[in-house]
Amino acid sequence: MSSGAAGGLYPDSSTDRSAQEIAMSETTARPASAPTAAVPARPRGLRVALRVVQVLLALFFAVASALPKLIAHSSAADTFAEMGWGDAGMYAIGVLELTGAVALLVPVLQSVAATALSALMVGAFVVQLTYFDGANAATPLILMVPLLVVARARRGHNEE
Repeated sequence: MSSGAAGGLYPDSSTDRSAQEIAMSETTARPASAPTAAVPARPRGLRVALRVVQVLLALFFAVASALPKLIAHSSAADTFAEMGWGDAGMYAIGVLELTGAVALLVPVLQSVAATALSALMVGAFVVQLTYFDGANAATPLILMVPLLVVARARRGHNEE
């Protein structure tokens, strides 16, 4: 049996061996490289400012908004009773706000949480207009601005 470039079964020349190694390297799967971040790099100051906004929003929703509902503070209880939603509605909204506040601080959930809290603020805006003649209708709209900024800026973190 012939060998080498004549097409034998056992190539013995270094030229054939290097060609075989090249062919093997082309068909062998290359090791996966480290995944590249889907999130564009932002300046450190911008990342810190965004994190501060998230923490402030989380504190607001947890302490100033959810807590009075969850402890059935008289101001929250009276408001929900006036709307006819009762305690069940008050506790449900309080749980949603607290869940959103906690999720704002979890990297994988922060964009979804900001979007969900924005939707909750749309509901709060509608309630303010319909039940309370727009007395505090600006508050949910004002809160939506930083929530939507967080949702947009952190959208890439959901892919992790």
